[in-house]
Amino acid sequence: MSGKRYVAAGVAAGAVPLAVLLVFFVVPLAGMLERGFVVDGRLDLGPALSTLGRSRVLGALWFTLWSATVATALTLLLGVPTAYALHRLAVPGRRVLRAVVTVPFVLPTVVVGVAFRTLLAPSGPLGFLGLDGTPTAIVAALVFFNVSIVVRTLGPWWDSLDPRRAQAAAALGASPLQVLRTVTLPAMLPPVLSAASVVFLFCATAFGVVLTLGGVRYSTVETEIYLLTTQFLDLPAAAALSVLQLVVVVGLLTVSGRARRHREQPLDRLRTTRARRATRSDLLVLGVTTLTVLLVLAPVAALVARSFQADGEWSTAHYRALGDADAGSGAAVPVTTALANSLRVAVDATVLALALGVVVAVLVTRRATRPSARRALALFDAAFMLPLGVSAVTIGFGFLVALDEPPLDLRGSPWLVPVAQAMVALPLVVRALVPVLRSVDDRQRQAAASLGAGPFRVLATIDLPVAWRPVLAAAGFAFAVSLGEFGATSFLARPTTPTLPVLIYDLIGRPGGDAFGAALAASVLLGAVTVAVTAAVERLRVPGVGAF
Repeated sequence: MSGKRYVAAGVAAGAVPLAVLLVFFVVPLAGMLERGFVVDGRLDLGPALSTLGRSRVLGALWFTLWSATVATALTLLLGVPTAYALHRLAVPGRRVLRAVVTVPFVLPTVVVGVAFRTLLAPSGPLGFLGLDGTPTAIVAALVFFNVSIVVRTLGPWWDSLDPRRAQAAAALGASPLQVLRTVTLPAMLPPVLSAASVVFLFCATAFGVVLTLGGVRYSTVETEIYLLTTQFLDLPAAAALSVLQLVVVVGLLTVSGRARRHREQPLDRLRTTRARRATRSDLLVLGVTTLTVLLVLAPVAALVARSFQADGEWSTAHYRALGDADAGSGAAVPVTTALANSLRVAVDATVLALALGVVVAVLVTRRATRPSARRALALFDAAFMLPLGVSAVTIGFGFLVALDEPPLDLRGSPWLVPVAQAMVALPLVVRALVPVLRSVDDRQRQAAASLGAGPFRVLATIDLPVAWRPVLAAAGFAFAVSLGEFGATSFLARPTTPTLPVLIYDLIGRPGGDAFGAALAASVLLGAVTVAVTAAVERLRVPGVGAF
């Protein structure tokens, strides 16, 4: 096939995900912004901009910046030493510890919120600290949720970092501090910056965790958009915050993308450094790692233990009532029915996100010779990262206001929730696959093409043997993310067919011990499913390639 036909095939393939992105991301976003910025058919920015001076909005902006900054700093302080210990030191059971540290990020945000409420409540194990309902609880939950990002991002670098440079510097008389400053830190700076930008992004756009732990008292930009949209119907203010959030996140994605390009390298250049035995000089690192593991285990253990207590006694009553909607919790449907809804929606969302994500990842990892082609691929890649920068609440409400008229009248369609969740999972699928596909030596593709292989034959013989495990892992990751998605789904799920995260949030807002007990048991059930999926994903992940 000629070069022009290759280009034409690539353009045709790329048109499909672009069309989906246009219809199910750009159109809903534009619909939301139109409701906020257009008054009587005219563009009017006054009402939207004036809202940025409100004390409550300024408070939400400040709390977002403060909580995200503090949580990011604490996450790095815990995550960097933990990644070093679990990848460079011969720590007993380090494979198990890696899996434990990985679990929090794929736990549904509502489950994380319920777990920390259980841990810090006055009747909880750490209730004596008086942290329930405080900003400290929110920051701790954000650190819990994001520490796995740092570990999974930096771990492969610790694995592949050649220790001989540090040894040579030490042999020439450099002190340990000088070795750290002149050799180790410059090599680790790109992945650290990448991890920091992603962690800040997820902290700044956290929704379920903040809403569950902070309610309306401590609002971030994300929860403020939700409250402005659902409770106050103040679309100009919500639109202004959405645009501000988009601008900030695009900047963060740009920083992360530049750092990521520095750390993506061919798999044959990645080598795993043999772990060494820990010494006395590693005591501080091992202490931080222990603290990280305790931070991960404590809220999960508190949640599981509390779910087996009823009326002050150990009992399985909350679990026995999961299939009964009339067990005193006041839920609209049984928990098992909501779980079935979540599983069905997650499967549909995963299939869609994976189909689109594979196409996007394949296209953006093709080597382009012309500068214009490279710029086009970079823009194509960046376009599919934009859903990370827009509030899921904005997208959910945008679906309602923009996809309610022919030919895009989807408000009554059962595909509304799966499509919205697929848009949330799509950037994560692309980011999971791009490093693997980019690591394939392009000369192999060129050799196969020169021998007469077409594009699909090249994919099947060159890319697929390397990428099939990451593709399955990306599918599992998308499934776990979709299973716990709450922001957009909270708008779109029908009261008669709620997903499990929506039902859990409804239960914790109802009075009575039966409702909260049902929320605890449902949270454990949902967490167990996501953990099982994560365990399968971890076995499929390519060694030496991070998840982000």
